[in-house]
Amino acid sequence: MDRDALKKLSKDELVELVLKLQRPALTSRTSSRPPSTDRKAKRSGSKPGGAKPGHKGHSRAPSKHPDLTVMHRPAECAKCGRAFTDAAQGHVISEQETLDLPSIQPIITRHQRLSCTCGACGHRTKAASLAQGSPFGPNIQALALYLKHFQHVSYQRLERLFSDIFGLKISQGGLSNLLRRSKPALDAEKAAILQQVRQAEAIASDETGVRIEGVNAQHWVFRTQNAVLHETAFSRGAQVVRDVMAGHRPAFWTSDRYGAQPGHGKHHQSCLAHLARDIAYALEASNDLAPFWLKRWIDDVFAFWRRLPGAAASTIAAKRRSFDDRIGKILMAQTTCDLTRKLLAKIARARDQLLTFMVSPPGLVEPTNNACERALRPAVIARKVTNGFRSVWGAEADAAVRSLVDTKALAGVGPYTAIRAVVTA
Repeated sequence: MDRDALKKLSKDELVELVLKLQRPALTSRTSSRPPSTDRKAKRSGSKPGGAKPGHKGHSRAPSKHPDLTVMHRPAECAKCGRAFTDAAQGHVISEQETLDLPSIQPIITRHQRLSCTCGACGHRTKAASLAQGSPFGPNIQALALYLKHFQHVSYQRLERLFSDIFGLKISQGGLSNLLRRSKPALDAEKAAILQQVRQAEAIASDETGVRIEGVNAQHWVFRTQNAVLHETAFSRGAQVVRDVMAGHRPAFWTSDRYGAQPGHGKHHQSCLAHLARDIAYALEASNDLAPFWLKRWIDDVFAFWRRLPGAAASTIAAKRRSFDDRIGKILMAQTTCDLTRKLLAKIARARDQLLTFMVSPPGLVEPTNNACERALRPAVIARKVTNGFRSVWGAEADAAVRSLVDTKALAGVGPYTAIRAVVTA
């Protein structure tokens, strides 16, 4: 704002401008900014030079089933010098383990096609033609998928890794073809996950930005109790949700307050974690009592949510009425702070979406959308490391493999195990 524009402001407007400039900076606790943008506080008890404070020592837990056990016996008696024989009875007084990896090298299987001549009639018969597939087996394919999508290893570094560690020569083009050939199997798994999502009673959704072929796009996630679906689209609009749902309207939908997210379920639960951040910032920037009351209210809501599984239906209903009455009284508070006024207006517009988790079946709906946030975090890291995808099929393959891995993770299956099961089948 230039000097002439400042002269035109009234006294009240100048006071409001000064108050805005004096407000504390946004942090990861009071906004959606990542923790990496926060100013790091000095650790209590830290040493000069940034060293971390010491911690209580711990040792590695011993393996339950070691591959090899070596017994170390003394050669002779320390007192009389008599030699110990192998038959001497010993007692274990201490143990320690050493771990190492075996020598890693590819297992090469050569397939030879033969023709045989019949000794009776002299007819020459050839073996059936060998299938013209990839020379690389499912273990290599699964490892390449895992390293590319979950460790964010580039094609160039992946080529070097296979050469240096495994002694295996695979060109970058060969790696690209290897990953492309896995896409049909991953798409089939994703289609099955999509059908699960379209039958779910409760769904949570969120999205984040991604670059595809140099164009801004969106990475969407849809999460249910039994499935996690990732989708990429060149839109952040509600049409993406309608295309995914294909007419299915679940009983409960959880999301943030972005305009494209609500309205897809019969009942909506707004993410209270987003609201808690707004309240935390208002509490720092405003001297009004309303943010303090809101902080007490949302803390009580979260505390009751943690006790919700063991609560009786009558207790839940009574608590919901109590929370609704309290938020109604807070919304009627008079305030002179524009920040608090906007916060109260935001809450008033979503008042009927704050306590939906208390009317759903126990454990079906959560008051926050943190599960979707956690599901999107690996995709955000991949975006920061790789700066996006060079092709549409690469983005679609990434969404398919993340859908598979995140869905299997709900059953306790690890990423590599899940990927290998699909490419092997």
